[in-house]
Amino acid sequence: MKKILKRTFIVLLILGFLSPFIILGYYLTAYNYDISSLVHYKPKQTSRIYDKNGEKIANIFDKEHRYYASFNEIPPRIIEALVAIEDTTFFEHSGVNFDAIFRAIIKDIKARKMVEGASTITQQLVKNKLLTREKKLSRKIKELIYSFKLEHALTKEQILERYLNEIYFGHGYYGIKTAADGYFHKKLSDLTLKEMAILVGLPKAPSTYAPTKNYDISMGRANRVITRMHTLGWIDDATYQKALAETPVVYDDTLTQNKAPFIVDEVARRMKKMGIDDLKTGGYEIYTTIDLKLQDVARKSLQYAYAAALKRIEKYKAKDIKNLKQAQDVNVSQLNGALVSLDSKSGDILALVGSVDYKKSSYNRATQGRRQPGSAFKPFIYQVAIDLGYSGATKLVDIAQTYEYEKNGKEMKWQPRNYEKNYKGLITLREALIHSRNLATINLVNDIGLSQLLRELKKFHIKNLPNDLSIALGTMSMSPLTLAKYYTSFSNYGIQVKPHLIASIDQGGSTIYEKQDASYYITAPTQAFIMTTILRDVVRRGTGRRAGVRGIELAGKTGTTNNNVDAWFAGYSPSIETVVWFGNDDNTPMYHKETGGRVSGPAFAYYFRNVLKLYPQIKRKFDVPKGIIEVDINGRKEYFSDISKPPRSEQEVDPEAELLF
Repeated sequence: MKKILKRTFIVLLILGFLSPFIILGYYLTAYNYDISSLVHYKPKQTSRIYDKNGEKIANIFDKEHRYYASFNEIPPRIIEALVAIEDTTFFEHSGVNFDAIFRAIIKDIKARKMVEGASTITQQLVKNKLLTREKKLSRKIKELIYSFKLEHALTKEQILERYLNEIYFGHGYYGIKTAADGYFHKKLSDLTLKEMAILVGLPKAPSTYAPTKNYDISMGRANRVITRMHTLGWIDDATYQKALAETPVVYDDTLTQNKAPFIVDEVARRMKKMGIDDLKTGGYEIYTTIDLKLQDVARKSLQYAYAAALKRIEKYKAKDIKNLKQAQDVNVSQLNGALVSLDSKSGDILALVGSVDYKKSSYNRATQGRRQPGSAFKPFIYQVAIDLGYSGATKLVDIAQTYEYEKNGKEMKWQPRNYEKNYKGLITLREALIHSRNLATINLVNDIGLSQLLRELKKFHIKNLPNDLSIALGTMSMSPLTLAKYYTSFSNYGIQVKPHLIASIDQGGSTIYEKQDASYYITAPTQAFIMTTILRDVVRRGTGRRAGVRGIELAGKTGTTNNNVDAWFAGYSPSIETVVWFGNDDNTPMYHKETGGRVSGPAFAYYFRNVLKLYPQIKRKFDVPKGIIEVDINGRKEYFSDISKPPRSEQEVDPEAELLF
């Protein structure tokens, strides 16, 4: 009997000794321990959009907001702080610290509960990336095996790099670079020791230690990190005391930080057209041409003009009712606007706003809306005339005519009229455009010849032009951004430029896209300048008077379509071009007094008043190209060139005509 008991004891002793190895062997053979996701680590990364000055416009991400930091980007002090508080023997063990495990087991047994963990940095990385959070023996065994394999496959530096990019740091921040930017608005290299200590103290309990939620608790945790570093002799007394005393400023930002949603949406659309479908996960750095200060001004400009329009509409309706007239049924909720502003020379888009309120409507009317420009199109017709030898002094006929045509087999009549419902008889080309005379413009088209006009307009690259006289009234459709592109033909002295929104795109330290400038010769600088002088008078004394701003020369043209459906102001300073549109989204008429000059002109003026405040050094006067001839005609200056020649009689009357250089 004693022999049997003795043998049984020996067997049990052997089994007890072998059982861990048997269990370990079972788990080694029963599961496929795939660590490729950590060996070939490619986490989803946040893309960032910046304005032209490097200010962040927004973060774009899918589920996890993460900036990636290579090991070389991470300051050694961060590594020291992390190792000090989480895994002091990290550089000595092979993934598992058995001494720490045994100490933890003894403490847990004494306390009869889990009071201390013993996970190494490697184990924490494995647990976060490869395993679930279930508290089972099987999971712990898998964790040990994964950790051994990972330590064999990667260097310590690679493990630290993955850990500091993978771990959650609270407040929606994944990775230490993300947390440094979010909590402190700093690069990793600019962090103080206290800020580093706050960050490395977070992974233990991100929700508890997040400085945006529990600042004092977070500071206490950071001080323990600093004290541990001091105890280990890794920092001196002076550094220790200074770090303990510091109270860093912590920011509580939203994750997206979206300062210009219309820009973000438009960037996403354009990148998709480029074939880039992983904007939310690809870690791109997108540098735009936008000026965030001007973007904010553009938004406020639309809101300013919108509020004024609503106030007028209510006033007009009340007046109609008081006069026992039937008030026009105006759907005010449909009224909206758009504004686009760009650098005239480069085509860089400086501001782009697609509605009065993005929260109410994210549809981008500046790029996606297609509306008739109305009289804002007239300058293109007049530019053709000027390029053919007409001048501002050329006389045009401003009388009514009836045009007969056939439509669907029926005889039709068209009787266009001026907005003012009167006629001037003869009027100079300059005055016809300044006051937007429809009949003079139609007669100018007839004078040039519709066929020739259409041929000449091809140089502007304008699409879908109507093949009839309605072209004089701007009956084609285009977006505000498209009209802005065409207007650079005037604002850029005869050279039309392609608008740009994205300047460059970087990924992983490499530039994968850079804007390519594109320009088209339209006309000579002298001819474009003659147009500018006319459009300058539109603002000074014509239909665009409400668009004027003291202290800067502005040129532009109003546009109001039939029944006040669309209201435009397209214009420019010596360096910046801006187009404003207002109208009802359902294409119904606005109130009968809402014209381009009345509703869009003030938005344009508000914008440029604030441009001057932000950039008082901006160019304020138009340059006069070489070859411009200035002549005084009836007390007003008129401008000519070797193409648009001055009248002989006027030369004789005024022999002091000056050739300007």
